[in-house]
Amino acid sequence: MPNIYCSVHNCHYWKKGNVCDANEIMVTSDKMGESAPDSFDAPDHTSFKPTPASTCMDTCCKTFVDKNSQNIDKDGVMRL
Repeated sequence: MPNIYCSVHNCHYWKKGNVCDANEIMVTSDKMGESAPDSFDAPDHTSFKPTPASTCMDTCCKTFVDKNSQNIDKDGVMRL
């Protein structure tokens, strides 16, 4: 499995050392991220078409869940 790093320390999947501890993540374009519901995440990856991005600033991680959120178990992603 590749190493995924993330500095968003208030994410449920953040782990010491800026490591993402999710077993899968969904990265998409900002445009798709803004139009898709919060529930759209890695388990749904086959139901959406590929999206273009021009720069890294045009992308977002849909797997983010605030560690204090009540929706942690509803995103369909598990911690490693």
